[in-house]
Amino acid sequence: MLEKAHSGLGWVNQLFAKIGASIAWVLVALMVASILLQVFFRYILNDALPWPEEVARALMIWMMALVAASAYRSGSFVAIEMLHDYLPNKVRHFLKLILAVIAMLILYRLTQLGIDFFERGFRTRAASFHLSRAWIYLAMPVCFGSMFVVSLELVLAEFLGLFNRGPNSVKDDAC
Repeated sequence: MLEKAHSGLGWVNQLFAKIGASIAWVLVALMVASILLQVFFRYILNDALPWPEEVARALMIWMMALVAASAYRSGSFVAIEMLHDYLPNKVRHFLKLILAVIAMLILYRLTQLGIDFFERGFRTRAASFHLSRAWIYLAMPVCFGSMFVVSLELVLAEFLGLFNRGPNSVKDDAC
């Protein structure tokens, strides 16, 4: 049963990673276009637009929110791995399980805080264009929530690894 749950979470996380990466590329292109537009208006026409920097910042925030879970899942965040490389297999899985549970608890709390921040964002508008800041702030619970789901998969992977019933990690099938 745990293997099926792990497999299902892996499928969901891989799907979210592929969709997130596809959307992120579009957001990067829009961000670059926004900055180039501002450069053109500021330095060629000598008449800077008020909104491109804020739009580019919002696009960058959303781009990061959509790819952070994939980076976490594939182990692409900065990590100090010299200790667990020298540990016996069971101890290594136990250590990684404890760390994944701690990360999961932190990500759960950050998701809650992100939702609160999103709800408070409806009280203010972006400074240079007509959009509630809540839609920019929604990136926080999306990011932390998707990372929470990845941490569930990692916890299951390490738990299964303790009993030699599952993969050593999810790095192999991550995007």
